Amino acid sequence: MLLTISFHFDFYPLLVVAGIAWLSPILLSLLKLKKIPIVIFEIMLGFLAGKYLFGNLSEESFLILDFFALSGFIFLMFLGGLEIDVDQIIASLPRRRLTWARFLKNPLLVGLTQFVFAILLSCLAAFSLSQIVDIPNIWYFSLIMVTTSVAVVLPVLKGRGETGSRFGQMIIITAAVADILSIIMFTFTAFIIKNGFHIKLLYILALFVLFFIFYKLINRLKDIPLLKKMGHQLSQAASQIHIRGSILIIMIFVVISQYIGEEVVLLGAFFSGLALSSMLHRERSLMLVKLDGMGFGFFIPFFFIMVGAGFDMRALTEFDTSLIGFLLLLLVSLFAIKVIPSLLWRRLFGTKRALSGGFLISSRLSLIIAASAIGLELGVISSGINASIIIMAVITCFVSPVIYNWISPGIMTEGNKTIIIGGSSTAVLLARRLHVHGKKVIIIEKDKIRFREIRDKGINVIQSNGLFTKTYQQLKLTPDNYIVIETGDDETNLKISQMLRKEYQHEKIISRITRFSLNQKYKQLGIEMIDVRQILATAIENLIIRPTTYHALVESFENFSVEEILITNRHVDGLQVHEISFHEDAILMMVRRENSFFIPHGETYFRAGDILMVFGTQTAFEDTRHKVG
Repeated sequence: MLLTISFHFDFYPLLVVAGIAWLSPILLSLLKLKKIPIVIFEIMLGFLAGKYLFGNLSEESFLILDFFALSGFIFLMFLGGLEIDVDQIIASLPRRRLTWARFLKNPLLVGLTQFVFAILLSCLAAFSLSQIVDIPNIWYFSLIMVTTSVAVVLPVLKGRGETGSRFGQMIIITAAVADILSIIMFTFTAFIIKNGFHIKLLYILALFVLFFIFYKLINRLKDIPLLKKMGHQLSQAASQIHIRGSILIIMIFVVISQYIGEEVVLLGAFFSGLALSSMLHRERSLMLVKLDGMGFGFFIPFFFIMVGAGFDMRALTEFDTSLIGFLLLLLVSLFAIKVIPSLLWRRLFGTKRALSGGFLISSRLSLIIAASAIGLELGVISSGINASIIIMAVITCFVSPVIYNWISPGIMTEGNKTIIIGGSSTAVLLARRLHVHGKKVIIIEKDKIRFREIRDKGINVIQSNGLFTKTYQQLKLTPDNYIVIETGDDETNLKISQMLRKEYQHEKIISRITRFSLNQKYKQLGIEMIDVRQILATAIENLIIRPTTYHALVESFENFSVEEILITNRHVDGLQVHEISFHEDAILMMVRRENSFFIPHGETYFRAGDILMVFGTQTAFEDTRHKVG
């Protein structure tokens, strides 16, 4: 029989790992350390588990833990590839005659140049460190030091609303280039160390061909109507065809990599993520949410917890008296390797911002730990160096974002923003929902205790009074900024509305009301009103008349929402609805033409200037904008 079910298997080690994975985010929240990457806690708790809870485990139990840890490692590399926007990198390829000014403005070319400088500095640092301790393979050690972590860089930039800025794009693409080239160079180096210059070395190139084939194939297949229809029908409930397809692609790359060599699996898993990244929107895709849930909810914690469980503090004794000097010089080297090349950004962004970007991309996490583990297995680094690298990974991914924010503090009041006056629970919920859309939100709260509570939730908030004009001077209010008034008191809401219209002639104001008698006053002011009674009555009506639809809209907000999209493409003017292939996750609900609304049908003609009201995912919205905008 191929399948035998036995309940004699020891589930205790799985219970311990599941407990640590569950406990880590809770401890971070209770200790108010949310900005610390969760993997640091997983490594630390894994170390304690390895020392006190795993001492009497059988060899069979460790085999199953090692299997799950390896699966987590593969999933981590896959998601690492998935985080990289292949289309954005391709779009950065130079298409005009290159000048020095164009070179500095091209994030891909600058990223490649910085990587070359980083490699040279890394070799110099590795050679210097080899004078203090024994480093069996200086080149491999140099590659370990040149890594970075997109997984740390992206959340920091997102939290500051800088992912769409020119500076943010420079940092993201530089980190992505370092990730891609590091993994490629690791793979070739590890293969040569293990097998020498073997003819099989050329087989690694098959992975590049396989990646190219999948990249082209996926982008062609996803536009075939029949496959789009089947994918939509089978994407939910028990089928989950997109997730199954993703796992299949991972396994295809991993199995082919294994046939080439075990050390190539890292590259194979990474390429499987790159192949899929072109068809997913990195922020709002439902498929990405599910894959993240599988990876970070189950598989990936095994990898980091087992890294901690296998951490041998005694290995550091191999350095004797040179330990402190080696660790300090290693830490300085890890920062210098990234910070010095980042001065290429100085001409565009100034010295302070350039240095801050260099410190941010100095963060290392999963890749440096994985590369160190492979090096330890190959015998090109010692146990002491491996332990030192794990310590450095923990330090850099914690310290780098702190230094970045210290050197280049984010200016909360700059750029387009929504201002919410009043820190009620409704205001906090609105701030979080707008953040999902990538909108910057600032809450004004006059109560000191409530101000601290909101600040501790990681939401931008200032302690002030919405009735004071100096508050809006401090916030650098512009005509494009929306103001939502939600103080909880109708009279206060009206006073703030009147002040904003009188003092600033501000137009984009939305105020909450609970009394019908105030409607006329707000209409005279020309201010949008949110009548709580009407909204509550409508919500209850929907729960009674159309409960399934209501729950679907409310519970799936972070994946599905409604967007207004303007038709500006002259080629769309005069086309009928059935002539445009809308995205599988987009539903055309209504069309606004001048002052009239109508529900479109297959024979409905579009006109330039029409506003389409589309229900779907962010990926679907981007696809629709590309087709009609």
